[in-house]
Order: sequence, then C-alpha cells, then structure tokens
Amino acid sequence: MAAKSQPNVPRTKSPDGVAKDGAAPHGQWGRAWEVDWFSLASILFLLLFAPFIVYYFIMACDQYSCSLTAPVVDIATGRARVSDIWAKTPSVTKKAARLYTLWVTFQVLLYMVLPDFCHKFLPGYVGGVQEGAVTPAGVVNKYQVNGLQAWVITHLLWFANSHLFFWFSPTIIFDNWIPLLWCANILGYAVSTFAMVKGYFFPTNAEDCKFTGNFFYNYMMGVEFNPRIGKWFDFKLFFNGRPGIVAWTLINLSFAAKQQELYGHVTNSMVLVNVLQAIYVLDFFWNETWYLKTIDICHDHFGWYLGWGDCVWLPYLYTLQGLYLVYHPVQLSTPHAMGVLLLGLLGYYVFRMANHQKDLFRRTGGRCRIWGRKPEAIECSYTSADGQKHRSKLLVSGFWGLARHFNYTGDLMGSLAYCLACGGGHLLPYFYIVYMTILLTHRCLRDEHRCALKYGRDWERYTTAVPYRLLPGIF
Repeated sequence: MAAKSQPNVPRTKSPDGVAKDGAAPHGQWGRAWEVDWFSLASILFLLLFAPFIVYYFIMACDQYSCSLTAPVVDIATGRARVSDIWAKTPSVTKKAARLYTLWVTFQVLLYMVLPDFCHKFLPGYVGGVQEGAVTPAGVVNKYQVNGLQAWVITHLLWFANSHLFFWFSPTIIFDNWIPLLWCANILGYAVSTFAMVKGYFFPTNAEDCKFTGNFFYNYMMGVEFNPRIGKWFDFKLFFNGRPGIVAWTLINLSFAAKQQELYGHVTNSMVLVNVLQAIYVLDFFWNETWYLKTIDICHDHFGWYLGWGDCVWLPYLYTLQGLYLVYHPVQLSTPHAMGVLLLGLLGYYVFRMANHQKDLFRRTGGRCRIWGRKPEAIECSYTSADGQKHRSKLLVSGFWGLARHFNYTGDLMGSLAYCLACGGGHLLPYFYIVYMTILLTHRCLRDEHRCALKYGRDWERYTTAVPYRLLPGIF
C-alpha cells in the first residue's frame, strides 16, 4: 500500500476552518464505536428507502412527466397499481450492461494506468502523487491524483465522437437511463458488500477499522477507513470522483443532446444547468488534492453510504434538473436567466474563496492576509489519545468570521441556482436544494459535536466569537 507511518504527525486541516498539529483524539474520526437506537433507525430507513427514492424520481419522469404527486394519486384512486407501474419500468438490458461495464473499466484504466501529466503544464494545478491526511492509525496514504486528466480525456473523446467519429449517439445515456440505473445499483451494492467483507477478513490496515457489533451500521457506514487493492487503487478516492462525478457532466450533455433531438433547440435553462454544474465539477477535480483533506476522505469510512451513494445517488439525483428539462424545455426570460447565472457564480465564488481562505491560513500557519488584514484566530488546545497536548488555531477572519461553515452557504447558493433554472412548474427539480440543505446542516451539527468534544471550553470561546453556523444573523 502507498502509505507511510508517521511517528511525528505533520500539520493537517479539518473541514471546519481549523489549522491543527497532530492527530485527533481516538474516536474523533468518522463513524461511531457504539450505535444508539436513533442512529440505527436512521440507518435502516436509508437502507430501505434511499433506493426507492431514486427509483421513484426516475420513474416519475419516465411515466408521469416528472410529476411527483401523479403516481401517488393514481395508486390511491385505483387508476393504477404498483405492479402496473413496475411493469412499465424498463429492465436491465445487455446494451446497458455492456455500456456501463465499458464505462467503469475505462475510468479504472484512466485512474490506474495513466499517471497525471496535467500538473506539469497547468500553472497552479496540483496533481500526481500526493499525500492525504493522517489516519487514526497514524498512517499517511499516498494518492495518484489524476481526476482532472481523466475528466478532460473523457470529454475530449465524447466531443470527438459527437462531431467526428459518430460511434454512438450523444443521447445514449438518456436513451438507456433506467437500464443503466440497475447496472449502477449492481455495482453500488457489489462494491459496498466487498468492502464490508474485506474489512472483516483482509483489511488494508486493521488499526483503521471500526466495528460496532451492529451489522447494518457497519454495512452502511463502513468498517475500513481507507480500503485499497494493491498499491494505488483507493476505494474512497476512486468512487468519490470516478465514475460518478466524471459522468455528471456527460449525463448533462446527453440530456442537452436529447432536448436538441426532441425540440430542435437547446433552451437557455439547459445551458445554465450544464455550465453551472460543470463549474462545480471542474472545481472538484482542479482541487482534488485539497479534497484529500476534507470530511469524506479524512473522517468517513467506506461503506454503503459512499459506495452505493457515489454509484447511484449522486449521478441519478444530482442530475435531476437536466433530466427534468428534457421533459419540460423551459426557456427563461433574460432577467431570470441572468439572475440564476449571477446567483450560481456568486455561490461558487463564496464556496471557493471560503475554502481558499481556510487553506491559506492552514498552509501559512496564520502568516498571511485575509481581506487585506492579518487574520485573527482563537488559540485552543486538545489532548490526543496518547495523552499528549496539542495546540490549534480556529480562524475567525474573512468568511470564517461571518459564519462557522460559510463555505456550505456558498454551496447552497449554487444548489439553489441549479433548481431556479428549471422555473416553478414542478417540485422535482427542487429536491436537490432540499437534500443539500439537510445534508449540509447535518454536517454542520456533526462537525460541531466532534469539535465541542475535542476542544471543550476553547470551542465555546470560538462559538461566542463566531455565533452563526450558516446564515449570519439567522442560523
């Protein structure tokens, strides 16, 4: 495995704007050691209903023109039965299975075989072999960061096919959308189950495993912290970025192609969704090295939550706006379109600059300028599992002086822009902003619970200095 032991732990960063020295206390990472009844109930609910939610949304578009209430009304009034709706749902096909297998195999090859070359000629881009954060066992894994390269190669081939080679129709993803859903589910469950078995019988690092004694919680939240095959194939990095996020922009392009095929033109709303979400995806891959120090890699174990979520939930529900616009080609007025564009760009600016300020503060140890001034910070300390005391600084300047998770605020602004691009005709496109609000609010509370346990009274001083979590003056 591409990792090295770290007896002297270097400076790392956490996703809460903290610059810190040393490892966090035992139990600070990721998931719980013990499971209470509420957590178990939540886990069972998600395991049972998350796949149904994805199916319901996709089925509603396919059979009811994206109406979320019409299927329920039909079943309640007897106009349709569940078996009727299921019978109309396309099943997995050989074409979809071949297409999905080829897609995943291609992304694995790009990840494993082709070392990054973008960092050699793109100023400011950090790629190639990079180190992640310190794991609970004191290990620093090495990663082959080449997501931007994979995204560029994939999209160059897509456009080359669309304009030169014509190997397949650019609507191929939309045309096989539901059969591909079953393939994605098969991979999601297969990789989650494999990760569970691997964690029990042949973990990459046994000291980085967590067992609660509850099968469902272990399956959902994962046992291994960084499961790997061989030296470089890291489950978390691959499935978080590839195949789901690389596919995100391809899916939107296929939806745009289908809109062009059906109506003879692409609406400005579809262009907005493609452009704004492409900015987010490109930002993700441009900052993939930075992503190694965020909550998904630094704290979450790899289980069904990440494995199935990255294969199914992300590509199918994060692209609902584009799918909706195939069925409802909304043409926005110029003021509406400009408002959506400005909101999306402003959200991205806040998201990126907040993260940049935190990263700059961490890298320089506070010896920098934020908004033209020397940054202010709360000095704090904590005790690690080995009984040693460590010192940290909590940033209270720039965006981090307005709210403790202002990067999430920018993320929510961008999410709202995607939804507003679809107009107000249906509820379905707005699922994304509802989901992101719940997700990021939960992350706020989870992060702060961990930090309160870690920093104690120093955390109280910090929350007094920065009293709001997301929205200054409100929450």
